[in-house]
Amino acid sequence: MKITMISNYINHHQIPFSNALYEKLGEDYHFIQTEPMEEERIQMGWGVEAEKIPYVLFLDKQLELCKQLIEESDILLVGWMEREDLIASRLSSHKLTIRISERLYREGQWKAISPKGLLRKYKEHTCHRKHPVYLLCAGAYVPSDFSIVKAYPGKMYRFGYFPEFKEFTKEQLQKMHIWGEKKNQEEIQIVWAGRFISLKHPEFAIKLVESLKKQGYRIHLHMVGGGELEGELKQNVKRNNLQQEVTFYGFLKPEQVRSIMEKCHIHLFTSNYLEGWGAVVNEGMNSGCAEVVNVEVGAAPFLIQHGVNGLVYKDGSYEDMEQQVKFLLDNPVEASGMGLAAYETIAKDWNAKEAAKRLLAFYEGWQRGDIFLPGNGPFSEAPVIAPKKMYGVMTDSSRK
Repeated sequence: MKITMISNYINHHQIPFSNALYEKLGEDYHFIQTEPMEEERIQMGWGVEAEKIPYVLFLDKQLELCKQLIEESDILLVGWMEREDLIASRLSSHKLTIRISERLYREGQWKAISPKGLLRKYKEHTCHRKHPVYLLCAGAYVPSDFSIVKAYPGKMYRFGYFPEFKEFTKEQLQKMHIWGEKKNQEEIQIVWAGRFISLKHPEFAIKLVESLKKQGYRIHLHMVGGGELEGELKQNVKRNNLQQEVTFYGFLKPEQVRSIMEKCHIHLFTSNYLEGWGAVVNEGMNSGCAEVVNVEVGAAPFLIQHGVNGLVYKDGSYEDMEQQVKFLLDNPVEASGMGLAAYETIAKDWNAKEAAKRLLAFYEGWQRGDIFLPGNGPFSEAPVIAPKKMYGVMTDSSRK
């Protein structure tokens, strides 16, 4: 079996999945990189030495080999890229092609009214609805977007990104995140990681510390990242005398971010609806953190079962976010249980090796004409849920 993945560039969120496929297939797996990584991403610590990865091919240097693999591979995985011309004939063939996509309409589904946009979506997606072309949804809001353009009916499955999985025992996780059994028995460590830009709302984290300190909670916030709002955030910390409660680290390499997560009780993720997936949620869960995540984040409804392995808050509401954090602070036993359950979610279902295993099983089922879908995790059926209804669906199911 030959599998080829084509996308703009390889990064640390994709390497574990590719490594898992390479371990199973050897030289029959390739990743085609269509363009170099942006300098901004490299400065954030995303840079990898792609030339040293044995399965990576470069479109600009190996064009003919890349074209051959696109046409001949048994499975072609298509991520985000600008070169639709490279896959046009493949999409009309009878060979299995699987797209991996984030949202079409992050800024709002009202944008679907554009005639020019609809025509493009028809050519790229809808016209292939009767061909063996499937969609892996990198985010819970993807199915709703694609249903608008009537693409991939009955052929949309849960997927996402799979950062490196780190294995811990239950005893190790409990030692990493020792929650006092009583309120304020110890200083609770909270981590926030990402770019300091408006869509990620890093100011929520600072505002949270200011509010919790006034209410008598003992907390410390670890702010990992940088960006245009960094100066303003640091001024807010100084103005509100929070220097003892907040530590800024700047951008760190992924393994350094994980090291901080493993020492924290809570991972806070405050991005809004413009966040397609949010792989730091995977990383926080793998680290055994109790998650508090905006429900608008693409990863949240796929990864989090509200009240079981984490908490979501309503549609970007700071007030609701603070209430969710306070619930964890006031209920340390439940919070510790959520952190352990979060780890199990990643260990059991949402890791690269499991995703690769399920891809191969999907192909075997497709060949037989009898596709078996798991009940949850990668390659399970992705439900079509309107963005504004997602919070209600998640919280209603948690109460049943």
